[in-house]
Amino acid sequence: MYKRVLVATDGSALSEQAVNAAIDLALLCNAELVSVTVAHIEPVGYFEGSLMLSQRDIEAAQEQSDHAARRLVDKSVAAATARGVRNPRAVVMKSNQVAEAIIAAAKNQQCDLIVMASHGRRSLARLLMGSETLHVLTHSHIPVLVLR
Repeated sequence: MYKRVLVATDGSALSEQAVNAAIDLALLCNAELVSVTVAHIEPVGYFEGSLMLSQRDIEAAQEQSDHAARRLVDKSVAAATARGVRNPRAVVMKSNQVAEAIIAAAKNQQCDLIVMASHGRRSLARLLMGSETLHVLTHSHIPVLVLR
């Protein structure tokens, strides 16, 4: 069925449920698991939206963001390994375009399924906040399993 499953996580309770479902699916299909999260790129200049911070403070903030992202995917890989998933991998993408980064990671890792959670926002909240899941769902060329 599926050979390599990508699961997108942001550390929220819903995405943790998606990680558990992706682990279950990987075990069921004897598939590999790729856990991905997207670390935002900190703005470095005023015109990019940065506050008046020193270059050192900006670099420290980026390092902290990268470290938090790495811990997040490493936690997913540890859970997958403990449950017996073969060859779990952790990927941190650096981008401010979350959905595009998830799609790119799935392509780069040659995944044949993307698993992710949806917060289920409706109407004005979805319009104002956007939906990364909806963007992945409508732009991905591989199947997407959305969990709520």
